Amino acid sequence: MMIKRCSVILANQLAKSNSSSANLLKNIQPLSCNGIRWNSTLLIADHTEETLSPLTLKTITAAKQLGNPITCMVAGPKIGPAVDALKTVDGIEKILTIESDSLKGWLPEVMVNVVMEAHKKNNYSHILTGASSVGKNFLPRLAALLDVSLISEIIGIKSPDTFVRTIYAGNALMELKALDAIKLITVRGTAFDATPIGSADCPVEAFAAESATAPANVKWIKSELTKSERPELTAANRVIAGGRGMKSGENFKMLFDLADKLNAAVGASRAAVDAGFVPNDLQVGQTGKIVAPELYVAIGISGAIQHLAGMKDSKTIVAINKDPDAPIFQVADLGLVADLFQAVPEINEKIDKYISK
Repeated sequence: MMIKRCSVILANQLAKSNSSSANLLKNIQPLSCNGIRWNSTLLIADHTEETLSPLTLKTITAAKQLGNPITCMVAGPKIGPAVDALKTVDGIEKILTIESDSLKGWLPEVMVNVVMEAHKKNNYSHILTGASSVGKNFLPRLAALLDVSLISEIIGIKSPDTFVRTIYAGNALMELKALDAIKLITVRGTAFDATPIGSADCPVEAFAAESATAPANVKWIKSELTKSERPELTAANRVIAGGRGMKSGENFKMLFDLADKLNAAVGASRAAVDAGFVPNDLQVGQTGKIVAPELYVAIGISGAIQHLAGMKDSKTIVAINKDPDAPIFQVADLGLVADLFQAVPEINEKIDKYISK
């Protein structure tokens, strides 16, 4: 199919030219075929055994901006639900599936072999995945094997070889031009909107990856997931976050009560996590989770640069702090200078009254 497209381009150039053979060959521009014939994107889907991750839909949005044909790879021990959701998304040319128990846990030692095998067969120019724990685990290993640079956590695409990412804890933007023939990229999902589920029926091809086995010295044991009725932190539309100002883990109960009323997730600053108030899976910031909800409420958080890097893309930021000079107020859309131990109970009380009406 790609060769036919290039043939059409070549035929059109021949038809339009009345020059001699020498000039004709000089006028033909091979690059007009390169973008169609050789440039292609492999996108490794992020998913669980039950569902496709919203991060994948955001990564697809980024991949579309490259302008290449997109092949999505879905790999894991149970991929049916993810494939069913992905095949309806518009703009995908093909889905490669690898279903194997050896992919349980998405170990980087296994994933890198599977992706490498697919790349050797199809020679992709761009390989993308979301900046999740899975993607950030195996893509650096793939970059080392291919001897190319990894382009991590991009937030914008200028062209197929020029990307935008943050540096200095999000205080500066870097425009990066990649010179490697193969671009390996992780995408920060908070910077892109999710591609909507459409009505397409993308073809699915089973990929028999002979290398989908773990090395003898590597074994997946188990994973322990924290189950909660609240939304997952990185996917929540509302986030209530507490900082060092909460003073103790027991005081976080106020935030959990507020989050339950608002159907929100609960987050925390690194200071609160380091103090042992809450577990580290709630940490928001440069060394924690990156979030961009519709509403972010920062309670007792001063607003260190590292924390701002993880939440400053939120649509509406509300800050509650008794220090009027706290840096968090510089990025907040709404600010309340007050003692949180008075303000939060009052907010909970007013919400209860509103709900009971």
